[in-house]
Amino acid sequence: MKITQVKVENYTVFQSEKFVLGDAINVFIGENGTGKTHLMKLMYSASQAADTRASFSNKIVRTMLPDDYNISRLLTRKQGAAHSTVRVTAKNDETDTSKNLSISFHSKTKKWDADVTGEQGWESEFQGESSIFIPAKEILSNSYNLNAAVEKGNIIFDDTYLDILNSAKVDASLGRNEASRSKMLKEIEKIIDGKVVYDSQKDTFYLKKGNSKQEFNLVSEGIRKMALIWQLVKNGMLDKGSILFWDEPEANINPTYIPVIVDLLLALSKSGVQVFIATHDYFLSKYIDARKNEEDNVVYHSLYKDNGKISYEVSKEFGLLEKNGILEAARMLYREEIGVI
Repeated sequence: MKITQVKVENYTVFQSEKFVLGDAINVFIGENGTGKTHLMKLMYSASQAADTRASFSNKIVRTMLPDDYNISRLLTRKQGAAHSTVRVTAKNDETDTSKNLSISFHSKTKKWDADVTGEQGWESEFQGESSIFIPAKEILSNSYNLNAAVEKGNIIFDDTYLDILNSAKVDASLGRNEASRSKMLKEIEKIIDGKVVYDSQKDTFYLKKGNSKQEFNLVSEGIRKMALIWQLVKNGMLDKGSILFWDEPEANINPTYIPVIVDLLLALSKSGVQVFIATHDYFLSKYIDARKNEEDNVVYHSLYKDNGKISYEVSKEFGLLEKNGILEAARMLYREEIGVI
């Protein structure tokens, strides 16, 4: 499954936009409030709807968490925006077949009772494909009874957190892609200095070093984030045909680990995983630019505010984006360092 296009009309911060996406690595940049995470959660909800047990409209409200689960609250907050439509297009690489999944709702729509079209064909074409959303905040250290607490209403987390916990607990590898998986795991083990183990009786994750194991909440958050990637790779959740959404991979990460993350993302894309990341980090963006080669299909998407409207620019080179807040901030710092205003 590869998401090729998303078209939105009056959805959250977007008035009217069409996003054309690359089949390997997509990097979203832009200041806060430009809709990077909203867009990734929308695509994640669509990819999750390939499961017959998941509803596209219900998944959207469970990942976005509008008040009272009312999808109508996701309408763009501007005068005259009484109706919203979204269309996600994806392709099956093996059959070269494309399918559309669309949703529409209005200001009077109750709960998640939106109009969804194309869901049956979407499920038939993409059922069994996995998708992973890694939130900016690490969650494995809070695994104990989290799902039960959310179900009882004792605590609120959106579905990206609950789903990532479930994916980390279930081994679906079945011996596939052992060679490439083993190489990636060894590289991550160098950083985390161990392996991840899950105690199902305690519903708790540990970092195992030799014969000893350490509670996840006693490990630094940066190491925990890398350990989560190790667990997902080990469990076969990031195999060919799957999609990875990663919000701010650089958050709480030692900058010396950034090249390893970039190499991991490039390796995953080469193995057939479609990657979407949202970042504010200069080093992550530049390392991707520096380490990709001609066969790596990397697309940079810049979202920016233009006269009160979110606009969109795309380029295959980070430095060629005209609206590039990350690069401009780096240039401002350089000018201050050399004393040029």
